[in-house]
Amino acid sequence: IMYIMYLADRGAPVNISVAEIRARLADVLNRVAYRGERIVLERRGKGVAAIVPLEDLARLEAMEEAADLRAARRARRERGGVSLDSLKDELGL
Repeated sequence: IMYIMYLADRGAPVNISVAEIRARLADVLNRVAYRGERIVLERRGKGVAAIVPLEDLARLEAMEEAADLRAARRARRERGGVSLDSLKDELGL
């Protein structure tokens, strides 16, 4: 059985069965879109997926991009900088 858990307005989490979410999907999506609630889908008591507002997704993607940029800069410092030609040679291009 899969359950959906969503956080009510700063209240305790509420579990909803899949059968019930099918009947309430539009309501749940509206809660995410207009109230900014985050929904965690659970299977056997473990979270397996989330439905989040698009703003949350944009923030997550920006954080990932920033982390990738930091890692690239760190790698570049550790290698002492690499020219395009030497990188092409290293990669066999």
